[in-house]
Amino acid sequence: MAPQGKVYRGSVKDFQGFDANQDAEALYNAMKGFGSDKEAILDLITSRSNKQRVEICQAYKSLYGKDLIADLKYELTGKFERLIVSLMRPPAYGDAKEIKDAISGIGTDEKCLIEILASRTNQEIHDLVAAYKDAYERDLEADIVGDTSGHFKKMLVVLLQGAREEDDVVSEDLVEQDAKDLLEAGELKWGTDEAQFIYILGRRSRQHLRLVFDEYLKIAGKPIERSIRGELSGDFEKLMLAVVKCIRSKAEYFAERLYKAMKGLGTRDNTLIRIMVSRSEIDMLDIREVFRTKYEKSLYNMIKEDTSGEYKKALLKLCGGDDDAAGEFFPEAAQVAYRMWELSAVKVELRGTVQPAGDFNDDGDAQVLRKAMKGLGTDEGAIIEVVTKRSNAQRQQILKAYKAHYGRDLMADLKSELSGSLAKLILGLMLTPAQYDAKQLRKAVEGAGTDESVLIEIMATRNNQEIRAINEAYQEAYHKNLEDDLSSDTSGHFKRILVSLALGNRDEGPENLTQAHEDAKKLADVSSNDSSDSLETRFLSILCTRSYPHLRRVFQEFIKMTNHDVEHAIKKRMSGDVRDAFVAIVRSVKNKPAFFADKLYKSMKGAGTDERTLTRIMISRSEIDLFNIRGEFIDLFDKSLHHMIEKDTSGDYRKALLALCGGED
Repeated sequence: MAPQGKVYRGSVKDFQGFDANQDAEALYNAMKGFGSDKEAILDLITSRSNKQRVEICQAYKSLYGKDLIADLKYELTGKFERLIVSLMRPPAYGDAKEIKDAISGIGTDEKCLIEILASRTNQEIHDLVAAYKDAYERDLEADIVGDTSGHFKKMLVVLLQGAREEDDVVSEDLVEQDAKDLLEAGELKWGTDEAQFIYILGRRSRQHLRLVFDEYLKIAGKPIERSIRGELSGDFEKLMLAVVKCIRSKAEYFAERLYKAMKGLGTRDNTLIRIMVSRSEIDMLDIREVFRTKYEKSLYNMIKEDTSGEYKKALLKLCGGDDDAAGEFFPEAAQVAYRMWELSAVKVELRGTVQPAGDFNDDGDAQVLRKAMKGLGTDEGAIIEVVTKRSNAQRQQILKAYKAHYGRDLMADLKSELSGSLAKLILGLMLTPAQYDAKQLRKAVEGAGTDESVLIEIMATRNNQEIRAINEAYQEAYHKNLEDDLSSDTSGHFKRILVSLALGNRDEGPENLTQAHEDAKKLADVSSNDSSDSLETRFLSILCTRSYPHLRRVFQEFIKMTNHDVEHAIKKRMSGDVRDAFVAIVRSVKNKPAFFADKLYKSMKGAGTDERTLTRIMISRSEIDLFNIRGEFIDLFDKSLHHMIEKDTSGDYRKALLALCGGED
């Protein structure tokens, strides 16, 4: 069933010993009399390939003079009926039916149009157009043109031609030219040349476009997806993003669509059915693998939790297996992980959102702050305006000017005038970065219990210079040695990891390919029985000491060597704080802004807000990479950091956070 030279990656295969007449009889008996045997129907239909189901339909008509699909529609109901009937149609006719439903009646289901037309091959598009004509005696292009508009319509028409280049021979010169043309059509142009985006993304081969996207990242300093979000809008933007995602990895695109169909309240059953049916004989195994890697949960388990009854049973049969139970990691997921490592290795300029004020006057700012706190009441707005719009170096000058002008301690005055979350945020901004980190570490280790997540976040993400400054600030503020406090408050391998990181002695050199191969081999070795060379010790000796560029190469070599992502290997082989610390280091090496974007999202999602984490990250990253974090946030979660802060916080605390955030994406 797979094309020559390719491994079959569907979850549904031809049934061995297939007999169309026998199956037709079994289905007839399952629907005969009062009620129907739904279990028998779903067991039979989900275990036959589409080609075999078509033969069963023909045999049913020959034996009983009846239409099998019509009988199934009559006997079954709801989502289960929709799923079973969808399985009975040939793929092209299934797509034709979905598109007809999407454009019929009032309104258009643009998401359905986007999903189908962005993801199908040239041949699948040609088959779809022919099936639509055959089933509805209408021209698909004419119907879509009549139901859509603007650049969205133009791109759909381009995709409907099924004329994407299929040549695997790629011209480096054309790759560079296309990347440059896309940059000039968007980021470098006043307005946007949509036609250029349509031509390149609608016509070039998949292999060519993958290289164009890599080249674009190098010359633009951002992925093509981020530029599309900034330059395009509405359904046209969604369509172009879907095209890019499908070019990169169809399995990843469909894994994301399935996850979004089931997450949160309610289930988008039409999307769930359409994808489970249409991909069951193409790449369902790849989708499952990527799903498990990306969402740390198997597709099987998410379907199990989100659906019920015969509908659930049929979907689980199409899914074909539980990857949580298997605990495996497969080639498609490895390719996605490898691509992410490659993207992370491209140098991107890190940018904070807080810049030094151009017309800075420390004495003037000191006066504004004094006036805001004098007399009855406090002008929180004036305090926020000054503190969030000055760099940390400028805030240190304001502290001195305030003392010189009024003979008062600004920190003490702010502490007495402000309260709650706003006070923590403003006071944190007035400390130097090293003082602030030292204070957070001290809070994490003092008193009953230890906040390991704070220790991990700070120690795993700071560079050598920042670690050394934290050590000095800790000693000065608490007259204690940071390493000693970490040692006395933690234990075992976790303690050893923190102590190693606290030295601030990570190598800062470039990658060494020979050494990277050896390091990857060392990390991959699960056979060593030498207790002095335990798994944790080997990971520590590499993850806590090698330079970031070198570790990126190690991770790439690890994937090549094992078909596993190193993060997946850590999660599978370790547990507790040791696992969490190593995962944080890996994610920080891979993409530090994405690491912090994920932590910010988790601090605000669901009921309640983790204000400590939110405050800590917004303060500590505001002058380093908060602009990049914003970009990663919207890429990962399809909503802006600004929007989530606005929705999840309130009052002056929200006003100050939004000022640090620096803009709506």
